[in-house]
Amino acid sequence: MKYTNVTNIKYFVITGFPGLSPDYYEAVSFLLLLVFLAIVIGNGFVLVVIICERSLHKPTYLIFFHLAMSDIVFGTVTLPKIIARYWWNDMISSFTACFAQMYFVHSLGAIHSLLLMMMALDRFVAIWFPFRYPLLFTNRTISIACSLFWVLTFIRMMGIVLHASTLPYCNLNTIMHCYCDHISITRLGCGENVAYVKNVALANAMVTLLVPLTFIIFSYLSVIIAVLRMSVTERRHKVLSTCAPQLFITCLYYVPRCFVYLANNLGLHFSLVARIIIAMMYSLIPTVINPIIYCFKTKDIKKALMQRLKNRKINTGIT
Repeated sequence: MKYTNVTNIKYFVITGFPGLSPDYYEAVSFLLLLVFLAIVIGNGFVLVVIICERSLHKPTYLIFFHLAMSDIVFGTVTLPKIIARYWWNDMISSFTACFAQMYFVHSLGAIHSLLLMMMALDRFVAIWFPFRYPLLFTNRTISIACSLFWVLTFIRMMGIVLHASTLPYCNLNTIMHCYCDHISITRLGCGENVAYVKNVALANAMVTLLVPLTFIIFSYLSVIIAVLRMSVTERRHKVLSTCAPQLFITCLYYVPRCFVYLANNLGLHFSLVARIIIAMMYSLIPTVINPIIYCFKTKDIKKALMQRLKNRKINTGIT
């Protein structure tokens, strides 16, 4: 096939789950709607609790705040379109809209990774340098750091998206996924620069994931070493109970991604539908589970919620 340097297509077709029978369209769209509502309501609840409860205006919970906000935006960017695909058979996504979705999907993934790194560093400093923690981790420094994560990541990902947009898209416009991502879009590109664009994006993705992951592994290994060196059992339990929710959140995000990467390099091949389902699971399950972990595994949030309930019962009893 002879390619030209001109983009012929004007829109992309989102297939969703290839081969899915129309008999299951309503059930799938309803399930995805429930997932979307769980993401928005659950993470929205976390945002409201942290905003309204002054005792939670601490560095750790400011990180939780940004994490919940990124989860809401990610769910809002990805799910409505795939829900519409199965509810109203709306499979068409304009060229601009698809690239915009790709931009936010990868930007929010990178931001999430950086926020997890900040959570790990927060626990590392709190346990190894407790006397310096109040100086290093203040509300101001965390707010500045998290804001820089958002701004700098959006700027960096703009370059990746614009680079992909320079490719000519000649004849194919069917995206075998539930949303537009870099791999799905560049696979449809033509011309001699496709491999170069993919390699640049792959290098960026590896830096985005592996640099924060290196800091995270180092931080939590250091925390485990510190815990093992403690002599007081009660203090060990306190440290582990503080770190366990954050460690679980981190595992939810990284373990499935690392599994997919290792499986591909070890020659384990999955069907197209299986790859899409795995991608949807590791993208959406952490955003649904995170609020549950925040509310039921984090002592300060549980304490704040219980206090609110007690106050409401007392006020109700008085009236």
